[in-house]
Order: sequence, then C-alpha cells, then structure tokens
Amino acid sequence: MSKSIKLLAVVGIFAALTACGQKQAEEEFVVIDPEPISYEPKHTGKYK
Repeated sequence: MSKSIKLLAVVGIFAALTACGQKQAEEEFVVIDPEPISYEPKHTGKYK
C-alpha cells in the first residue's frame, strides 16, 4: 500500500478512538435542600 493510504488509515483510526473516548463524561449531581414537612402556624391576631 502507498504511504498516503496508510496515513489516512492511521488518521481514521485515531479519530475513531478519540471520538469513542469522549463519551465518558463526568456525572453531574445536584443537591436540593428538602422543604420542611410542616410550617409553623402564623399569628393572625384573631381568635378562631
């Protein structure tokens, strides 16, 4: 085979390997503060 065909084959294999290697992304996780289960009763100033 000629040198240009070998060079194209090597470049193609290298491009395929780098494309497959980029799929491993870091996992992101989000921490959300939970809301309180119940709230304190508010004083309205009136008797109920």
